[in-house]
Order: sequence, then structure tokens, then C-alpha cells
Amino acid sequence: MFGATPKVAWRRSYPVNERNLCVLAMHAGIVVTGDGRVIIVDPGVGQDQLKDTPAIFYRFYDMIDICDSLLQVCIKPEDVTDVIFTHLHFDHCGAAVRKDTDGTTKLIFPNALHWVSRAQYENERTPHPLEADSFFPEKTDFIEKAGALRIIEATSEPYKSLRMKLYDGHTTGQIAAYINDGDSTIVFPGDIIPLASHIVKERISAYDLYPTLSYDSKTEILEKAASNEYILVFYHDALTPCASIKKLQSSFKINKKVEL
Repeated sequence: MFGATPKVAWRRSYPVNERNLCVLAMHAGIVVTGDGRVIIVDPGVGQDQLKDTPAIFYRFYDMIDICDSLLQVCIKPEDVTDVIFTHLHFDHCGAAVRKDTDGTTKLIFPNALHWVSRAQYENERTPHPLEADSFFPEKTDFIEKAGALRIIEATSEPYKSLRMKLYDGHTTGQIAAYINDGDSTIVFPGDIIPLASHIVKERISAYDLYPTLSYDSKTEILEKAASNEYILVFYHDALTPCASIKKLQSSFKINKKVEL
């Protein structure tokens, strides 16, 4: 998760065991906006993918079905209006489509528009070999054939409450979702900033295909978040799901952990 950064530099910021394995999360965003949108950001890995490569290389546990999470806040899958894929890696978007035990495939959110960037859509079709195992294009194809896929070419603001800006680095054309609830702005940067520990700009994940672009993308988001008091959601952080940040000279620090 910290790539070329020496362990001595990050070991106190995120715990690991004797095998250098760390506990990660998948924090799906569920947002009900003032203009009536019910938005899911990165629904997570699909339950039917857990025996496939590359999921078999990870030790998934305590999985919570996205539909069960919705029911806890009195939302039905049919109520969801929008699903945002920050990118198309399996652990972020797989749960939007499910194959039942009888072999039939269905959309989990049948009435939702599913948003992805053109760059990421094209990248999934002709991926670099280092990234190919992270994609399940058949799921994207199913969403598209159902008429539910919406592809953006550049920064897009389809609703007053939602702005989607594109960044490169971890992969190409990753969406960072900025959702404004009237009082504050919540940012879902996906794997641009996967852990709170990654607000240290030099800490770049080994999963990032373009480290220098990751650095630039992350820096831009952190500058805006600190200046505007945005709340950042750290998709993979099991300890600090979301927080506001502050800038101290040329570096960034957690300002306040936030409960959402």
C-alpha cells in the first residue's frame, strides 16, 4: 500500500502484522442529496467475484452486502438514482452486477445511472498487462447493454449536488466525486487517496501505474480539501474512514476525524 516508501517512514501510521499484511476496508458511499438523488459511490466487490483472480489473493472477511447496508438506512436498491464508479477495478464496482445461483445476471440498482469516465472505460477494454486482472469487463458490458451506463469525457456536473472531476495516476481517468449537501462538501477520491496515511504526498501505492501523476492528482485534491474544509472519504482505510485535513507549511495533516 505504500510502494517504494520505506517501512520505517510509514509503519506508525498504519498497522501491519509480521507478514506485512494490513487490514483494509471498502467504504461504499451512500448519499441522499437535497435535490432528491440517492447516490452510491463505489459499491465494492461483488460476492460472486471472491473466487476469481485477483480476489483469491486477498483474504476477504466480514463482508456486508451493499443491499443490507441500504436497508439499514431504509433505502431499497430500486431507490438508487446514481452509481459512481471512481474506476473499474473489481473491488470498487463489482457489486453493481450480480450473477445469481441460477446463472442469471442482474443489475443490483435497476433504476440507476452508472457513471464512469471514457478514459477508464477504454482502459478496461485494452488494459496494460499489469492491470488486466483488476477488470471484469463483462460486468460493464452488461450495464451498458441494459442502457444504464453513462460515460463522461471530462469534468462533469450533472446535478447541482454532484461534480465529477477526472484524475490520472492509480489508473487512467479516475473519477473523484464531490458531493455538496448544502452545508459541506464530501469528496470521494477513491484510490487517489485510499488511506488517511496517504495524505503524506510521497506515499504512493505500488498499485499505482503512474506514480508521478498520482502525486500530482493527490496534491491537487489535498490543496482544495484543506482550503475549502472538504471532508475526505478514505475508501480503503479501516481506521479513519473520513476526515477533514489541514495544511501545515508544505505538508498535510488530519484535522478532525468525521462521523458520517
